[in-house]
Amino acid sequence: MAVRLTSRVLIVVLLVFNLSDLFHIAHCTTLEYLKLRLHHIKSFTTPSQAIAFDSHRLSALFSALHGHQGLKSPLTSGASFGSGQYFVDLRIGTPPQSLLLVADTGSDLVWVKCSACRNCSLHRPGSAFFARHSATFAPIHCFDSACRLVPHSSTRHRLCRPTRLHSPCWYEYQYSDGSLTSGLFFTETSSLNTSSGRETTLGGLALGCGFEVSGPSITGPSFNGADGVMGLGRGPTSFSAQLGRRFGNRFSYCLLDYTLSPPPTSYLMIGGAHGVVSGHYKMSSTPLLTNRLFPTFYYIAIKTVIIDGVKLPINPSVWALDDFGNGGTIIDSGTTLSFVPEPAYRLILTAFSRRVKLPQLDKPSPGFDLCVNVSGVSRPSLPKMSFVMLGDSVFAPPPSNYFIDTAEGVKCLAVQSVASPSGFAVIGNLMQQGFLFEFDNDSSRLRFSRKACGRK
Repeated sequence: MAVRLTSRVLIVVLLVFNLSDLFHIAHCTTLEYLKLRLHHIKSFTTPSQAIAFDSHRLSALFSALHGHQGLKSPLTSGASFGSGQYFVDLRIGTPPQSLLLVADTGSDLVWVKCSACRNCSLHRPGSAFFARHSATFAPIHCFDSACRLVPHSSTRHRLCRPTRLHSPCWYEYQYSDGSLTSGLFFTETSSLNTSSGRETTLGGLALGCGFEVSGPSITGPSFNGADGVMGLGRGPTSFSAQLGRRFGNRFSYCLLDYTLSPPPTSYLMIGGAHGVVSGHYKMSSTPLLTNRLFPTFYYIAIKTVIIDGVKLPINPSVWALDDFGNGGTIIDSGTTLSFVPEPAYRLILTAFSRRVKLPQLDKPSPGFDLCVNVSGVSRPSLPKMSFVMLGDSVFAPPPSNYFIDTAEGVKCLAVQSVASPSGFAVIGNLMQQGFLFEFDNDSSRLRFSRKACGRK
């Protein structure tokens, strides 16, 4: 039953910012969108592993928020890596070298392990990029404007000389949990296989060639099997940002249940008109907000929570994003469960406990506060929860998105509390399952529809 929890983690595709003058399209002048297959790989085998990962991830985030009140740069990620279950096959170089990258919405840099990496785990052939084998490998000069978009290794950057032809741009990209990647910033030709089987070639992709990697995000289960990271956050170096103008500053994704047999194929779509994305289904929408402290993330505003038609008396200030960058709510692909501030959590937990009709366990599964016995019940009836967002749109996921199987005949509430004063609420990937989400940068709106999810 643990497989159900851990196998339904999907990557969220985030907004586009502009670096498209650095990134041009070759051999695809009529292409309107990319529809890329996501490769599913399990990283966790038990619910407790997923909970531990979520707790570690959020602790790192909250610590970073609390300790960097003056942070303004969008170049350092506000997150550790995503959970690592979904990879994108990216082919870079001439001739192309195929690498599997973690599709990560919580960071901005695109980088790959390079053959010169001193401490990388290169367990399989082709798990690193060989720059010397590519005819289109082009290091970025340290005085190039593109080099100013990445954080630098202070030791290496001191060697930068404007008159030296061979003064490459050395980056050092650190994540909030202390993990980091450092190496050479360069441009390459990249190739992607779309869902139609057509290969699309992209010229001038700026990315990092990792010579050193370290830290729990990279060495732990979240990075298992990956050759690098495809940053999809809101910063200018992300893959989504570099595709920006060419694909309409719009991305979408749909979370599909991998416990089904046969499992459905998940895609992330880069670009595409609303009809292509939604199949002309009506989409709800809410504004996307920006946190100046952590501009990588996509924030939404929750107004209230409703359970079985009853509005909970949660003070609106509980959900607020304040002037210091604290609070608010993010849509996050790298977090499995969903998290809400402690005052809201207590009211939600109490409401569910009062309304659930099934027998409650005296000793819930480890890490959970509310579990029910569903043995012998084919279709258990559970309370329904919905979130009213800014603009009065309503996100109403089915109970299967927040009551999950943790043991044989046991379902638990997959919502956790956040006690940190600087903590924010998180709509995790389980809560998002079965909905198509479209992130529109031009209008700064999040659109979503349950009916449109999975439509071709």
